[in-house]
Amino acid sequence: MRCEVIAVGSELLLGQIVDTNSSWMGQRLALAGIDSHYQTKVGDNLERIKGALRIALSRSDAVIMCGGLGPTQDDITRQAIAEVMNVPLVRDEAIVERIRKMFEGRGRTMAENNALQGDVPVGASIIEQVRGTAPGLICPLGHKVVYAVPGVPHEMTEMMERAIIPDLQARAGTAATILSRTLRTWGLAESTLAETLAPRLEALDEMENGPTIAFLASGIEGIKVRITVKSPDAQSAKDLLTAEEMQVRSLLGDLVFGVDDETMESAVGHLLRARGLSLGLAESVTGGLVASRFTNVVGSSEWFRGSVVAYDSQVKFDVLGVPEGPVVNERTAKALAVGARRVLGADVGLGVTGVAGPAEQDGQPVGTVFLGIALPGDEEGEAIPLKLPGDRERVRQFAAISLLDALRKRLLELPVPSPA
Repeated sequence: MRCEVIAVGSELLLGQIVDTNSSWMGQRLALAGIDSHYQTKVGDNLERIKGALRIALSRSDAVIMCGGLGPTQDDITRQAIAEVMNVPLVRDEAIVERIRKMFEGRGRTMAENNALQGDVPVGASIIEQVRGTAPGLICPLGHKVVYAVPGVPHEMTEMMERAIIPDLQARAGTAATILSRTLRTWGLAESTLAETLAPRLEALDEMENGPTIAFLASGIEGIKVRITVKSPDAQSAKDLLTAEEMQVRSLLGDLVFGVDDETMESAVGHLLRARGLSLGLAESVTGGLVASRFTNVVGSSEWFRGSVVAYDSQVKFDVLGVPEGPVVNERTAKALAVGARRVLGADVGLGVTGVAGPAEQDGQPVGTVFLGIALPGDEEGEAIPLKLPGDRERVRQFAAISLLDALRKRLLELPVPSPA
């Protein structure tokens, strides 16, 4: 069973409204085991809507049309469906009366335009509306079917759950579940990541109905590796997904820092908490970006002691004990980390210094960054030099997540204390 989604509304094309409905429907169809290969947006134009619907029906078994069921002149989804079905629209007075009573119950008079929402293509059945005015439609076309739902999100989701998903599953005749899991990585370019996973990708290509792997570039947040499986039931799908995740992790190792919505900072927090460690931070070039990321993590007060934003060199010298002199170097990065640990009374210290631009500093070119890490028992700390690309903002953002990732990898090397 292949189901396509058509979102109707010129406002979607103009960027006035973000089409979150299609995204939600795609996720829900996948969970129901219904394949969905295409999504289309089309403006409020009768001929273009009909054209989009005919194309969808030529390649899919079912089509869900979202939007264009309102009471105004540009709400023409019903008319488009009827013309593609080659049938007239007939007014269902019971629908009109229900809408009228809804308005009366709110102390208002129904506008006559609302009666348009009672027009139904001959041969179609309605999906009763329980949250608004416009009913949905189920319109059979031979062995295929077109559904129409309102564009109001809470009305659409209710009709999908109550009527459309069950109807699609009944038409499909076989139950299936599609699940996805996203592994979040940092440290390799997309092309290099694909080369690393090439042996597994080749093996999957030879499997019939096996898991699939896709790459999603996410800018400074790294590359996402999405694993998708399809199985007759939810439990077997979860088992397949877990098994495939293990295969991928065996190839990527510590490049994987999180799963699905897990951020780099939450991954670092989890590692600190598991080891019973607290963290102190000293930022120069990043100007508080790292601290902001940490404090976005719920419960970070358990392990994050605080941050010193030492942007002026004199603050580095006076507060954190950085030796006087040039400050864009390994020596300063180490001193920032050790100083943060001492001043903030933490177990682990982090520091970052560098040149974001627009001009070089201390003889160092733009993009030069030094990360400092001071782990428990390390009196001097260590420094990691980086050459980062991009403009001022990108250098600062890359420096922030690079510092987080460097700490994450060091923490992975530390043992987890045994329970008392």
